[in-house]
Amino acid sequence: MSTDTAVKRLNWGCGGEGVAGWINADLKEGPGIDVTGDIRDGLPLESDSIDYVVSIHALPEIHYTELVDVMRELRRVLKAGGTLRISVPNIDRAIDAYRRGDREFFAIPDEDALSMGAKFVTHLVWYGYTRSLFTKDSMEELLRKAGFDTIHHCRFQWTESEHDEIVALDDREGESLFVEAVK
Repeated sequence: MSTDTAVKRLNWGCGGEGVAGWINADLKEGPGIDVTGDIRDGLPLESDSIDYVVSIHALPEIHYTELVDVMRELRRVLKAGGTLRISVPNIDRAIDAYRRGDREFFAIPDEDALSMGAKFVTHLVWYGYTRSLFTKDSMEELLRKAGFDTIHHCRFQWTESEHDEIVALDDREGESLFVEAVK
């Protein structure tokens, strides 16, 4: 009898293409995407089957009223002791950049938004994709509502998890908030 001891890791909201070595899930089909569908309909993955889940800037596309259910679904697929790593745009950093007039913070070309206020607003709504905004305490509250008790605020490329490679998908260091929650 053989047992599968390989670490199973889910990249939820992977975007246009998947990353090798991950179970890649997204709303739309694309190269390397293993699971296509809306998380709000449930993931076609067994409960307690994933060692860790990473989501980079996908959660803002979920409507505020659906966030807890989405977090519960990600928690459902995690093994006991598994870690969920979430990266979202950090609204506090965006506000600070706006207040100090830091145009370089906002990755919005001048042809899309010229004034500082227009860059700030376009950044917040990200061309209409953003449906939810996050701060450290709002993210922590969301995760607690979803059933997570152990929550860590992390830095870019830094983890509390036993899986060092959980940070492999980290990007957007300057604009992101990183949080880990353990099932």
